[in-house]
Amino acid sequence: MPDSSVLGRLLPYYRPYRAKVALGLALVVVSSALASTVPWLLRLALDAVRSGAPLRRVWALGAGMIALALVSGFLRYVMRELLNGVSRWIEYDLRNDLFQRLSALDQVAFNRLRTGEIMARLTNDLGAVRMAVGPAIMYLTNTVAGGIFALAFMLRIDARLTLLALMPMTLLPVATVWLGRRIHDRFERVQEHFGDMTTMAQENLSGVRIVRAYRQEPAERARFDAMSREYLERNMALARLSAIMHPAFGLLAGLGFAVVLSAGGALVVRGSISVGAFVAFGMYLGILTWPLIALGWVTNLFQRGAASMTRLLDILDATSAIQEPAAPRALPPSTAGRSIEFRNVGFHYPTSEGDAARWVLRDVSFVVPAGATVGIVGATGSGKSALLDLVPRLFDPQEGTVLLDGVPVRDIPLAALRREIGYVPQESFLFGETIEQNLGYGAPSLEEGRWAAGVAQLTDTIAGFPGGWQTVLGERGINLSGGQKQRAAIARGLARRPAIVLLDDALSAVDTHTEAEILRTLGTALAGRTAVIASHRVSAIRHAAFIIVLDQGRVVERGTHPELLALRGRYWSLLSRQRLEEALDEGNLSLAVAETEGSIES
Repeated sequence: MPDSSVLGRLLPYYRPYRAKVALGLALVVVSSALASTVPWLLRLALDAVRSGAPLRRVWALGAGMIALALVSGFLRYVMRELLNGVSRWIEYDLRNDLFQRLSALDQVAFNRLRTGEIMARLTNDLGAVRMAVGPAIMYLTNTVAGGIFALAFMLRIDARLTLLALMPMTLLPVATVWLGRRIHDRFERVQEHFGDMTTMAQENLSGVRIVRAYRQEPAERARFDAMSREYLERNMALARLSAIMHPAFGLLAGLGFAVVLSAGGALVVRGSISVGAFVAFGMYLGILTWPLIALGWVTNLFQRGAASMTRLLDILDATSAIQEPAAPRALPPSTAGRSIEFRNVGFHYPTSEGDAARWVLRDVSFVVPAGATVGIVGATGSGKSALLDLVPRLFDPQEGTVLLDGVPVRDIPLAALRREIGYVPQESFLFGETIEQNLGYGAPSLEEGRWAAGVAQLTDTIAGFPGGWQTVLGERGINLSGGQKQRAAIARGLARRPAIVLLDDALSAVDTHTEAEILRTLGTALAGRTAVIASHRVSAIRHAAFIIVLDQGRVVERGTHPELLALRGRYWSLLSRQRLEEALDEGNLSLAVAETEGSIES
């Protein structure tokens, strides 16, 4: 039988539908009682015919049988509507809870739960749970109620014959437990592999351009075919086990019928029971046998549901390392941005148990005054993105504190904290909606998105699209270039008119001319706001109020652009290398030689 502790977690989902469930189960019992009365009326009709009773009595009994069958059928229709409907509503509630839980989890949880695996759980596993909470409950109740009523009538006809008929069925509980446990294990393996296969398909569809660019279509098809074949084999193993269950139960029931035919026939010959009673007994044995056979199917449904619910609980019980503050504090009112302070901050990404931590940031301390624009520069892997992620609490540092206006970010409610921030991540993700909806995402009005598009130098580009602002973007904005996606992401971050703007290498995909235009208009848009611009390109942050230079997670230099050049340290080295690369790309050999000789100072 199913794992009650796992399926017991579904009980709260029944509460809003208690009345419907109670009525549906009551109708199951009533319809089973009415259906069990029909063979008894048939017994009376047969015995009446043999005894020479008036024909009208036989017709009356026949009409009663038809009426009971019609009423029972109608009640079964209503019970199916109620209980199957409730299962759909529970599926709806459970799906919403799963999505709500997923939306509250932090990045650490998603590093463990792959996208394809999540999709498999929200489809296949959720469907298996629905079958357990609705149809399985209905058929189990029908099995129990129908069996009890049939058994009661059988005992009333002949107790000894009933015991003889039931003897072969004493093996049913043993077979149910043995097969049920193995069905649970095999179904769990099927669902796990389905998750792997879904992940592989999702990655191929998302990276279809890479697959085609490298001409790996045949290899990917072969890999998918191998995974699909493995999925088929696992399903066939499950199907073979399920196929054993039904014939096994049918065999035990057939042995019961054999006993009835031999022993019951002898009782009829001796006159111990009437022909009508013998026919009715056989029908009751059939009524009892079908639920017992259906019990195998019901057990199968419960085992599948328990296996799938275990996988769904992996999401529902997942915890986020980013928690709401126990004693929340409100930020003070502000009209000129917010100050940001990093105080002795050390951070490393979460590691698996036993793995050594690799520190991304260490002993980082600086203050960004309210309304100031600060640049964070460093080579790839120096910790720029990690530093920005700590401000909106996408991660929490293991050491030190991040503060806004003197309030630790851990003490600020997450909704209030993130409402203050316009964040443009390194990867420009866009939704498959219109440009207007993408740019106005989270903004007070769509007009804010139009204003931000002007700041991001995107207005003319949008005007050139056939649908203008109503142009629907493809998945992840696939019908935009890299630079257009970055500019759209910048516009989305500014459209909310936040107090703090975080730009994480948000200009890396635009050309130097567009970068200069965006930076020029950003200067006006960021007035009265605190801005932190992280970039590996010095040109993107050279006009900042002051600049912080990161190297291997530590602050190695800080100051204005001229001050840092005068130091001729890490910042000067980064700028020289980038100018050399630009000169070589442009074919300007004399400029490249001058750069290597260190003659360019500004």
